[in-house]
Amino acid sequence: MGRVKFCGFSPSSEKLPITICQLLITTMRLRFQLLVFMLLRTILNTMHRMVYPFLAVFARGLGVDLTTFSFAITARSLVGALSPALASFADQRGRKFGMLAGALSFTLGMGVVAFAPNIYTLSAAMLLAILGKYLFDPAMQAYFGDRVPYERRGTALAITEVAWSLSFIAGIPLMGWLINRYGWTAPFPLLAGLGVGMFIALWRMIPHEDPHHVRTSDSRANFRAVLTNTTALAGISIALWASASNELVNLIFGVWLEDSFGLQITALAGASAVIGLSELSGEGLVALTTDRLGKTRALVIGLVGNALAALALPFIGTTPVGALVGLFFYYITFEYIMVSHIPLMSELVPEARATLLSFNLTGHSLGRAIGALLSTFIYTRFGFFPIVVVSGLFNVFALIALGELTQRVVILPRVLAWTRRFTGMPARD
Repeated sequence: MGRVKFCGFSPSSEKLPITICQLLITTMRLRFQLLVFMLLRTILNTMHRMVYPFLAVFARGLGVDLTTFSFAITARSLVGALSPALASFADQRGRKFGMLAGALSFTLGMGVVAFAPNIYTLSAAMLLAILGKYLFDPAMQAYFGDRVPYERRGTALAITEVAWSLSFIAGIPLMGWLINRYGWTAPFPLLAGLGVGMFIALWRMIPHEDPHHVRTSDSRANFRAVLTNTTALAGISIALWASASNELVNLIFGVWLEDSFGLQITALAGASAVIGLSELSGEGLVALTTDRLGKTRALVIGLVGNALAALALPFIGTTPVGALVGLFFYYITFEYIMVSHIPLMSELVPEARATLLSFNLTGHSLGRAIGALLSTFIYTRFGFFPIVVVSGLFNVFALIALGELTQRVVILPRVLAWTRRFTGMPARD
């Protein structure tokens, strides 16, 4: 048995493939990259999320009504259906390519609005930004999935997911200050500049040749690996229903606070910071508990808790403080769902990891499109209470999908068998 070489010094002439020093350097590099990616994703998420608290502000600035602007948000969500075709580049061309393409798309979108602000360029910017996010996120998640063991992956990815809450804690208040001082267009030149910095940072930090990932040449094989896997489809369904549930409240909470309590731009930004703190708490809970509890059990806790928090919102949200407390619990449970779900999905189809994670984003996008279509329609006609009832119901659907994933509920195979009998198709062997 050879002796261990430590930081360039070896008591024998034998050379080991990995030294203790190299292991320490690799670990420190990964930790540094996790922090950098957390900051980079905060930029992406700030653009993605700022339309929610400032929905009415953007609509007034553009001279359109809420329903018209919500159609642009729905279109943004539907673009997620393209994410598998886009993010499969990360399996074929490498993780670095996917992340750089995402940063470039985001920067172009922000630049368009900075130079010519109107409803058309803002809609285009939202589409380019979401394309950038759907290129960047699966490539980044697959990058760490290649490097971090499954038993520690929940903690690692939870660190990158802190960016989701940081966008509300820091990004949205900053955007609110800019909008209040300089108008609704003010955030976009800043975001465009940050996008350029993001591209440069990725170019310098991520190695071009990646020994941890073997590139695939056939995207169709990756698609088949995902779409023929019942467990993977069930996991994607969880993303769809949980996101539909969240978007119902997400799209309308700023309007609800403004209508109920007359909150203005700075107050809405403050409310967003409270929500961000709740999400940060959810991410911390994931880092502390999900790997210990198990991803499936953590998802059950999150889905049940989120349904209960949604139903409680109208009852405790009769004052501004009560509304913020209710939103705190609603978003902490939703974040617990999302961050527990990612490491579970990252191991279902390892040979097509980035492709599966992009299909998972498709599930999120379609769910958010469903929620966006229903949210303003329900709120303007029936009020806030039906919003939270439907939100809770969608969480129940996500629980059923989780049962399918764990094979405690068997629905999809029965539906397929019934379809074959109904159409006269022969059953598979």
